[in-house]
Amino acid sequence: MPIRGFTCNLRLLFAEEKMKNASFTQTKFANKIGLSSTALSALVTERSLPSFEVAYAIAKELNKSIEQIWVK
Repeated sequence: MPIRGFTCNLRLLFAEEKMKNASFTQTKFANKIGLSSTALSALVTERSLPSFEVAYAIAKELNKSIEQIWVK
């Protein structure tokens, strides 16, 4: 369920990453950007929205724009 009108594409993007790289995990990704796996899970399941800093870190690590990840 979208929060405040935003739909999160992280679940899809992470599935694509997993198909490209079998060793990809959300936990490794969370550690790489300095976020707890619990916090990242809340973003992926759309239970929360990230701060700008976290959204930027995620987008940068995925080589995507913030607008490609969180769509209004």
